[in-house]
Amino acid sequence: MTNAPTLGVEEEFLLVDPDSGAPVAKNRQVAEYAAEHGVDLQLELTRCQVETATDVAHTTADLRDQLLRLRRVASGAAEQAGARLLAVALPPTLPTEFPVTDTPRYRDIGERYGMIAHEQGICGCHVHVAVPDRDAAIDVGNRLRPWLPLLLSLTANSAIYRNADTGHASWRSVLWARWPSAGPPPHFGSADEYDAAVQMLCRAGVMRDDGMVYWDVRPSADFPTVEIRVADVPATVAETVLFAALVRGCVMTALDDGRRGEPVQPLAPYVLKAAYWKAARDGLDGDGVDLENHGAAPALTLAERLVERVRPALETAGDYEMVSTELARIAGEGNGAMRQQRVWRRRHDVSDVLAEAAAATLEAPS
Repeated sequence: MTNAPTLGVEEEFLLVDPDSGAPVAKNRQVAEYAAEHGVDLQLELTRCQVETATDVAHTTADLRDQLLRLRRVASGAAEQAGARLLAVALPPTLPTEFPVTDTPRYRDIGERYGMIAHEQGICGCHVHVAVPDRDAAIDVGNRLRPWLPLLLSLTANSAIYRNADTGHASWRSVLWARWPSAGPPPHFGSADEYDAAVQMLCRAGVMRDDGMVYWDVRPSADFPTVEIRVADVPATVAETVLFAALVRGCVMTALDDGRRGEPVQPLAPYVLKAAYWKAARDGLDGDGVDLENHGAAPALTLAERLVERVRPALETAGDYEMVSTELARIAGEGNGAMRQQRVWRRRHDVSDVLAEAAAATLEAPS
């Protein structure tokens, strides 16, 4: 047991045909098979997706075990349904359609948002970290904004889409930005100001309901947590654990800065937008925007700098050595986007990308 706040993780997965790799509309069947093994899968907007959710975890070791079990059960359920489960943020193959899941809410979203909803197939990863209250969650969101692009670079896993190299490490984040309430959160002065903004967006018809607050950091509507939603679903369990550990370290650091009255770093919207685009384009093996020195810097250098910035929190949680080791491993072996691009460039055959993604999905952490 550590003195660190608890955390939990939600991962979204794509269901594809085992032979062609095309998305298949089998989420209900997969969920039914998973339930027989004690795992409750959530149905996503399209019928080609399912979502897992861990129980509350106190340590990243516990989180790792839960994530691996959930992926294995969901993968087995997909196999029973004649599908394959992939931890990819977008379909590598050319989909014919993304049928919307047949619930009243999802049907309404499909009708309201048209092709934004029907061209989904987007899979992300959401980390919940316990915070004292909603005002603390809002303050954490304000303080995390400069770190969000780097967290996107770290988890980028959508380089190949529609049988083509997108030229981006995270094409998911580019597509996701089309939703009117997606992307980095605005700066809010309080939870009341946040609530007023959400109510305005709903009254104006921009959002159907408050469940469509898709900002990359938001106070959870259901739990006493702050939810960080910036990531592509990582390719491996080890990468998800690294992401979750870093997120918790960032949240703990932000809470500590808030308690000490440290000022929030000012950040112009155009600068943050530029940093997001650079992260989506270059990923972990290129340059990011150095928000301290106002220039470009290798993303890995920025990642190492972030680890040192939040090191006291990581040490409190018992995660510093794991994070340092895992970051070094990913630097050498590559994250999801780097793996996709590497196998694609061998012979431009999407079957290689599908095989790589399938292996990574169930890869056991070392």
